[in-house]
Amino acid sequence: MASDASPRKKGYSLSRKDFLTGSAALGISMAFPKKGVTGARHPISESDAKTDLSSNVRITLLYTADIHAQLHTHDEFFWENNQAVFRKRGGLAVLKTMVETLRRKNPTRTLLIDGGDYFHGHGVASLTEGEALIPIFNALGYDLMLPGNWEVVYKKKKMLHDMGHALAAKICANMWHDSEDEFHGELIYPPYWIKVIEGIKLGFIGYTDHLIPKRQSPAYSAGIRFEHAEKNAARYVRLLREVEGCHAVFLVTHMGLAQQVGLANNPVCQGVDFILGADTHERVRTPIQGQYTRVVECGAFGSFLGKLELYFEKGQLADFQYDLLDVDPEKYKPDRSVQKLIDQAVAPFEKEMRRVIGRSRTPLLRYFVLETPIDNLITDALMWKFKPDVALSNGFRFCQPLNVDPRTGYAEITKEFLWNMLPVDSEIKTAQATGRQIWDWLEKELENAFAKNPARRFGGWFVRFAGMEVRFSINNPPNQRLHEVKIQGQPLDFDQAYTILACEREGDPDDVLCRMEKVKNPQKTGIFMHAVMEEYLAAHPVVAPRLEGRAVALDFPPTLLTQLQGTNYEFR
Repeated sequence: MASDASPRKKGYSLSRKDFLTGSAALGISMAFPKKGVTGARHPISESDAKTDLSSNVRITLLYTADIHAQLHTHDEFFWENNQAVFRKRGGLAVLKTMVETLRRKNPTRTLLIDGGDYFHGHGVASLTEGEALIPIFNALGYDLMLPGNWEVVYKKKKMLHDMGHALAAKICANMWHDSEDEFHGELIYPPYWIKVIEGIKLGFIGYTDHLIPKRQSPAYSAGIRFEHAEKNAARYVRLLREVEGCHAVFLVTHMGLAQQVGLANNPVCQGVDFILGADTHERVRTPIQGQYTRVVECGAFGSFLGKLELYFEKGQLADFQYDLLDVDPEKYKPDRSVQKLIDQAVAPFEKEMRRVIGRSRTPLLRYFVLETPIDNLITDALMWKFKPDVALSNGFRFCQPLNVDPRTGYAEITKEFLWNMLPVDSEIKTAQATGRQIWDWLEKELENAFAKNPARRFGGWFVRFAGMEVRFSINNPPNQRLHEVKIQGQPLDFDQAYTILACEREGDPDDVLCRMEKVKNPQKTGIFMHAVMEEYLAAHPVVAPRLEGRAVALDFPPTLLTQLQGTNYEFR
C-alpha cells in the first residue's frame, strides 16, 4: 500500500513489516517543558473513548486546501506529455457528494480537514468579506480547519468572525495576538487538536506561513504576530507524543511545498507521521519522503481531494495509503442542499458576475512559475492605460484556468472571472526607480521565489511584468542570478530613472512599491484594477495572451510548474 515503506527515524515507523517485527516502539527521551503550552483540551465522546486496541483500525483522513472560494465546477489544468490539457473539475456541491460517498465507506472513522485559503478568491467571497462562504463550509462538514495566508485579507477582526462562525475546530500554533491588544500576545487559535477514534488518539498541530506580513499587504495582518514553525514544533510534538500519548501526530501546514519539505528534513519533525501541506497548490500524488516525515499537498480550487488511509495494528500506525483524487462532476452529482446554499450566496451578484467583459483566443491560466498568460494580460492592460516604462503584477497563484470553448474558438471573460484573477480590486500606484534599484529588487524577488533555504521562500511565484525582459539562472547563488535586464528593448541603465507601476499594497510605506523600497515620486492614481481591465477589454474585445519570454530562466523551461527542486515530484 505505502509507496515508500522505509522506516521512520528514531523508532517512528510507518512500515507494516517493521511494526510486526517490533521495531516501531515509541520513545522520546527529552522531557516536555511546561512553559508556554496553551493547548486546549477537547471533549471526547463515550464512543470515541474506547481503549481496546487489540483490533485493527482503519482511519480515513480527507483533505482539501486552497479552495479560494471557488463555488462552481470549472476548467482545470493538467500537464500531460508536455502540453496543457483541460478538464471540468471542482464545485463545492460536487465535493460534498464525493466526501459523503467516501465517508460511507468508513463512516465512524473518517475526518475532513481543510488546510486554509477557503474564504477568499471569488467575487462572492470578496463582496461579502467571506461571510457568504460560511454556511457552505459548515454544510460540507469539516472537522478541522487552518487559517491560510489569505484568511487575513479582510483584516484580523473579520478573519476572527469568519473562522469563528465555522463549526470546525481551528488550530494554529504560530499566530499570536499583538501584545498591545486586549489578548496580550496570546495565541489566536489553539495550537493543536486531538481526536480519539476507537481508542486511537490522533494529534494535529497547525502552522501557517510566517512570511504573511511580507508577502502580502502589511495592513491585512496588522495586529498579528507570526513565527516559523520550527520555533515550537518540537515542543508540541513531544507534548502530543509523551503527555497526551497520541498514536499518530500530524502537522497541518499552510507554508508552501518547499517550506514543508524543508520542515520534513528538520529535526523538529521527529515524531511527526505526516505533514498535510497547503499554499502552493501543488498536486502531490506520491508522498514526498523527508528525513523525519512525509509531505503531501492536495492541489487547489476544490478540484482535488487528498485521501490518506491509516492502518493501525494494536495501537501502532503500521501502514498507510495516500491518493490524490479528482473532484469529478461526471462521477459525483452535485449535492442538492449544498447547491441550494451556493445559489443563495450567488443570487445577489449573479447578473453582474455573468456579464461578459471580453474574450480570449488563448487559454487563460496562472500555473507557470515564471510567466503566465493571465499576468501578461493584466500588465498589458496597465501599459496600455498608463504608458509607464514597466508595469508589475505580483506573483499570485490563485485563479482557476479558463479554457477556450472549442465550439466558438473563444474563452468568455466574465466579471466573475475578473474577480477570480483579481479578488482584491487594488488601487494603482506609480513611482520612479533607478536601474540599479530595479536590478537589486529583481535579485531579491528571485531569492524570494527560489531561495535555497526553504524557510526564506515566499509562497508566490516570480513577479510578473510588461515593458521589461529579464534573463537569469535560478540555481545561481543569491544576488548572482541575473544575467540581463532590458526595459523597452534597451539594456538596463543603472543611472537612469524609470517609471514603474503596480498595485498599491495597503500598509506599505509610501516609498515602497511592490516590495521595491525607496522609490521616488510615488503617486496613487485613484484608478483601480478592475476599471482598467474592463476599459482595456472594451477597447480590445478579443485578446490572445501567451508566453512571450518576458522572464527567461536559462536553466529551466518557460513551462516550469513548481519551485520545488531536488525531489522526484512533478506537477501534473
